[in-house]
Amino acid sequence: MIEQTGCFYCARWHEEVGDAYDRTPEGAVAPLRMLQLSEPIPDDLDIQGRAVFTPTFILVSDGREVGRLEGYPGEDFFWGLLQRMIEQTGVDLETEAAGATN
Repeated sequence: MIEQTGCFYCARWHEEVGDAYDRTPEGAVAPLRMLQLSEPIPDDLDIQGRAVFTPTFILVSDGREVGRLEGYPGEDFFWGLLQRMIEQTGVDLETEAAGATN
């Protein structure tokens, strides 16, 4: 997740989703790493261009970007969009999440 200080939608995401994220199947297969928009992208990440909007959620596999969600459309839409993005990579959320917690 790329965020910045003063971002209303980032704060809203933290309030509505942030505390629960790690305890979800999505959080198990796509652990969250927080980055600041103003900071350079770490060398271990190969992403397809800098983020422009915050928050931006970049799905990474083996250090490479495989999906991106720009903005926060609210809790109800966020989960569905994230699930679809993860599933488009070929990951079965239920199977992978069960393996990640065992």
